[in-house]
Amino acid sequence: MAKPKSGSEEMVDFTHAEETIGREKTLDIVPKQVELDLEYLNDKKRNKRLTRRADARIVPLLSFMYLLNYLDRGNVGNAKVLNQETGDSLLQRTHMTSGGYAIAISLFSVAYTLFEVPSNWIMKRYVRPSLWLSVLLGCWGVLTLGFSGVTNYAEVIVIRFLIGVFEAGFFPGIIYYFTFWYRIEERGSRIAFVAAHANLAGAFGGCIAYGVGHMNGTNGLSGFRWLFIFEGIITAICVPLLVFWLPDYPSSAKWLNEEDRKFGQERLHVDGGGYTGAHASRREILETCFSPRMMTHYFIYCLDSIPLASFTFYTATIVTGLGYTSLEAQLLTIPPWVVGYLFALGLSFSADHFNARGWHIAFGSTLGGLGWLIAGCLPAHAYAARYGCLVLAATGAFPCVPSLSAWVTGNVPSITSMAIATAVNNSAAGISQIIAQWIWIPSEADRGYPTGNFTCAACSFTVAIVAIILRLLYARMNKADVHDVSGFKRVWAL
Repeated sequence: MAKPKSGSEEMVDFTHAEETIGREKTLDIVPKQVELDLEYLNDKKRNKRLTRRADARIVPLLSFMYLLNYLDRGNVGNAKVLNQETGDSLLQRTHMTSGGYAIAISLFSVAYTLFEVPSNWIMKRYVRPSLWLSVLLGCWGVLTLGFSGVTNYAEVIVIRFLIGVFEAGFFPGIIYYFTFWYRIEERGSRIAFVAAHANLAGAFGGCIAYGVGHMNGTNGLSGFRWLFIFEGIITAICVPLLVFWLPDYPSSAKWLNEEDRKFGQERLHVDGGGYTGAHASRREILETCFSPRMMTHYFIYCLDSIPLASFTFYTATIVTGLGYTSLEAQLLTIPPWVVGYLFALGLSFSADHFNARGWHIAFGSTLGGLGWLIAGCLPAHAYAARYGCLVLAATGAFPCVPSLSAWVTGNVPSITSMAIATAVNNSAAGISQIIAQWIWIPSEADRGYPTGNFTCAACSFTVAIVAIILRLLYARMNKADVHDVSGFKRVWAL
């Protein structure tokens, strides 16, 4: 990201002042203009040294936790077809229809949409990040373990909805948390590394499902029950790692000295980052939620998440529709996820390096759109070619998520509304997941699911076009020196 050329510049800072009223403390954060030493704060060696130390503590840990998040989110897609040849799949054992499955996942997605903004608000105002993210992790881990005992459709509905409630805040919480530690040009690659582990989760999920599929009937339990038992236990026992290892803020990191803690905070003020507990004004909230520019971001994230949700919940179904058995399908879900993982890392690192998120999103979405489009045009019996198209489609939706998420954090109307923006953006994915449940129509399996393929293709191409429009808009805003809604100078992320 382009840096100011001057040696110093007046930027917004937030001074914390506590006022005690009785036993209650209220936190007032007053914006004021301060002069920042840009030469000092933009010192490349010092910034690199600090970010490497933060990376060692933060990125591997959150990557592994997000892998667990995605395992527990997508395992229902594996369970849907696992051991169906013997009548032991999730649908068969709970007497659930394909339509009932779609409704269950839709309600899960409704929970995502409703609880992402409140979750970020709680983390901003009331609970430190390490503790709040641990609460979410532990709750959905226990619920996943409990899901192994479902016997009817009502239990599936209730438990999946509750899992959605607690999973909802995890990814937007991670994105918001990164703004406490990293500058805009540093976030995309970190978000990518964490988010790309969802692709690994898809690959590992297929491996685990294949393994537990061979345990079908062990101790009288169906294979899908073992799937939820293993994944639920792994998630629950990882809670202490998050509580005791994840640092909350640069200002409270015990492994940094006092000078580094101060530097870690102040360097983020250069481009409008860092933690603030300040209340957003009514205007800032309205601009964040309803301005055409921000709504365009949320719109393309929603569209991009429709193909992504299709991968998450229907990859095994799609591969089964290519003529493979349920166990073979579990293994064949792995290559598309691995390709998506590698492409996500490359695309996001390049987008950050060149400060060119718009162009990279357009490129990835176009490739993914071609995969879906060609798959929809091919004959249903062209199994090998359609599987190749599925792999090509994996280069689209998921690899664009990190860049889309980082782009929002760099272009929020005000730093005080960062928590709202990251949560609203990610909640759009909940709407996408609902849509994705209804485009893979069971009666179209013999025709290669044309509705699903063409819908995903249309979404991908639209994302590409709109990303280019946003990229050109931000270039004009930078040229015109457009300030943010609070009246402060900004360099808008491209």
